[in-house]
Amino acid sequence: MSVNTVDATIDLTRSALVLIDLQNGIVGMPTAPLSGEEVVTNARRLADHFRDYGAPVVLLSLRFPEPVPGRVRPDVVLPLPESKPEGWEELVPGLGQHPNDVRLTKRGWGAFLGTDLDVTLRACNVSTIVIGGIATNLGVESTAREAMGLGYDVVVASDAVTSLSDAHHEFSIQHILPMVGRVRSTQEIIG
Repeated sequence: MSVNTVDATIDLTRSALVLIDLQNGIVGMPTAPLSGEEVVTNARRLADHFRDYGAPVVLLSLRFPEPVPGRVRPDVVLPLPESKPEGWEELVPGLGQHPNDVRLTKRGWGAFLGTDLDVTLRACNVSTIVIGGIATNLGVESTAREAMGLGYDVVVASDAVTSLSDAHHEFSIQHILPMVGRVRSTQEIIG
């Protein structure tokens, strides 16, 4: 079996794609520099590539917990509606979900805390994660930081992420994420 690699150090037989919050209610928000639809298009290209190689594709959706009196809510900085319309938490159909995709629900910004993501990835012998989703400086960056802390190699797909503003996205892409891992385009990752 031949090994497909990216940057000569990413072994797709030991890698997973982790897509953050590509759900109806978030993809439809105003984002920059890319629209939610552009992010979904690139995320789908990545997902299809990983699926072709039998590498895990993890799709995470966000469901904030009910507020607890006296505790800070993790969703206070996001312009989310008080009551979310039906289907808000459902993943967008453009991801081309497959039965083998791993589906997880997270309750905060990062994808590891309070989920089975780490256990799932370790059971699949994953050492590298490629991350895409919305928002670059929130869920994506938090997940990348958590992954680095857990010992994973991190790659962020620069054109499969976007944020609520150009400034938030660019600061994370230019200054934070390169210290956590590698930042590459979808085409560079696919090769």
